[in-house]
Amino acid sequence: MDTKLTISGYLIQRLRGFGVRHVFGIPGDYALGLFHDLQCSELQVVNTCDEQGAGFAADAYARIKGMGAVCVTYCVGGLKVSNTTAQAFAEKSPVVVISGSPGTNERLKSPLLHHKVRDFDTQLKVYEQFTVASTVLSDPQTACREIDRVLNAAMRYKRPVYIEVPRDMVNVTVSPYHLPKPAPEPSNNNSLNEALREAKEFINASKNPIIIAGIELHRFGLQDDLLRFIESTHIPVASTLLSKSVISENHKLYLGVYCAEIGREEVMKYVESSDCLILLGTFMTDINLGMFSAHLDQGRSIYVTSEKISVHYHTYEEIYMEDFIKGLLEANICSREMTDIPHPPPIQQTSPVSGKAITLQYLYQRLNSFLDDNTIVIADIGDAIFSAIDMTIHSKTEFLSPAYYASLGFAVPASIGAQMANPELRPLVLVGDGAFQMTGMELSTIARFNLNPIVVVLNNRGYGTERPMLDGPFNDILYWNYSRIPEILGTGMGFDIKTEDQLEEVLQDIHKYAESFCILDVHIDQKDRSPALQRITSAMGKRVKPD
Repeated sequence: MDTKLTISGYLIQRLRGFGVRHVFGIPGDYALGLFHDLQCSELQVVNTCDEQGAGFAADAYARIKGMGAVCVTYCVGGLKVSNTTAQAFAEKSPVVVISGSPGTNERLKSPLLHHKVRDFDTQLKVYEQFTVASTVLSDPQTACREIDRVLNAAMRYKRPVYIEVPRDMVNVTVSPYHLPKPAPEPSNNNSLNEALREAKEFINASKNPIIIAGIELHRFGLQDDLLRFIESTHIPVASTLLSKSVISENHKLYLGVYCAEIGREEVMKYVESSDCLILLGTFMTDINLGMFSAHLDQGRSIYVTSEKISVHYHTYEEIYMEDFIKGLLEANICSREMTDIPHPPPIQQTSPVSGKAITLQYLYQRLNSFLDDNTIVIADIGDAIFSAIDMTIHSKTEFLSPAYYASLGFAVPASIGAQMANPELRPLVLVGDGAFQMTGMELSTIARFNLNPIVVVLNNRGYGTERPMLDGPFNDILYWNYSRIPEILGTGMGFDIKTEDQLEEVLQDIHKYAESFCILDVHIDQKDRSPALQRITSAMGKRVKPD
């Protein structure tokens, strides 16, 4: 029995060790050896229609499973995945980008091989800009150590990494060499203890503390610690748009999404009137802060991220977020009396009116009551996400969106990754028609792998987010008959929806059709926008309109 281990075999073995069970991608001649070995392994290859679709799928997979992987060919594939990798870096999603490349024996005298851009290391240099570790596996003596180093970095920093495999190295034999799994670096005890002492005194002396729970609590697996903390102290918690569903939104201490003037006024007032803001793993981005309309006083804040910890105006070095949050759990923070707090609005029961044109407000109210414990909501950018601010997500990590990097086209391919990561969940995809036309072709992949998302296309014939900022024919797109796409693919169900009663009829029956995808072409008036979108585009429009 041949027990020799190759570079690709060791890489596959280590990916499995980190919980990866699917690899998304597009084959190409420089990567065919990799794809062959992946196909012969216990990993499932999910070949998508386009590399960007593969990258978004791997990103969503990583957000749920803990690590995702995408495999592509050199430059023409790798550079198409650069956008999705940039998003994974910005939003802290540990995606492993694996790229085949010309063999080491093909690079002598720098010939003009196909797909080459400038130099053979051009793609590597590009990926060094938005990954936390990168490597080219050109030496079998160091390949195993390099694979371990790079994958460990992805998990430590929750950000993407890059592994390039020249095609003549794929099946080169290696001797396994495991880097010891890096032990968590300890925090500086003096710094940690002083930060916890100041934080404890600050929280216990405050009258109305509040937690803003950020996306890093999800990425670093600290959601259960957050729950224990709020349930022992009775301190209420809000999320940001990026971290929506960081905990169940039915929790008695959950306020709703805080995004300053973009969100609900009562949440904004409650948060901004707090005398002790505890920001845990929160990204202070323009969208999270309502285009910087937030009024959060650093002097009243405890700000904790994986990169920075401060209490008031005091910054503490050499402290890890995990240690600080676990320290808070043991810090004897006073438990408070339960007080009245603004909760998310109750789910409203809708009464459809026959023949009445559907509106965004009605659509999202009805979809809110449609959600159940087995639904994961995946929202694209635009009113697809802003209208969803007040949807009630039943369980943690059941709402995904690119709410910081804001790349259109995420939602449809993300549903592939989400359902592969957790087959128990059925995705509800909220996507504008403009974003759908970018990556909606991945419905073909969805059909091929027998997945069953419910895709709701907000059809307003163009880029509805941009029209109120600065309109013109550049915001128009070709009208598609989205509901007829199943006819092309030979599977799925399509529905053309213009009125409230048509929507009601579809939603009453849609659970019965679970063997394939459903696509709802929901016709929305071009001038119909959510209040949140109106506020954000007004703020952004002031920046982009010419003098």
